[in-house]
Amino acid sequence: MAEKPEDLNLPNAVIARLAKDALPENVNIAKEARTAIGKAASVFVLYATSCANNFAQKQKRKTLTATDVFEALEEMEFSQFIKPLKDSLALFRKEQKGKKEAAAETKRKKSDTASETEPESKRQKTTEDKKQTTEENDKEDDRAETEKNGEES
Repeated sequence: MAEKPEDLNLPNAVIARLAKDALPENVNIAKEARTAIGKAASVFVLYATSCANNFAQKQKRKTLTATDVFEALEEMEFSQFIKPLKDSLALFRKEQKGKKEAAAETKRKKSDTASETEPESKRQKTTEDKKQTTEENDKEDDRAETEKNGEES
């Protein structure tokens, strides 16, 4: 939890940018108004989180889900925000999936490129090394088995 009440406030720069984007260009916002909007936004976030947590607890979960938040908004009588938020969430998930797939593709290409650029002699040596190691392990196993059988006799 937060140690001081100020820790619960949203950053002033974020509040100022959001408020400015919501208003026409020729409108200014007084410092006290930005502070009031910031405190109101913080209270809203805390209340929405608390309501969503209640829904999660009813279902014996400790993790809040998007569904919990949507149900909390409904309970708080902010149902007009649910559809736009669901649309934003769907877009966010789609973007994240695309990023994840792109990262996997990049990783796969790097792996393919690394194996293609490896010299043929090195690849053969690696294969021969593995074969030799396997043969040595087999011989060691045979020796151990022979010694074991000799002790049992």
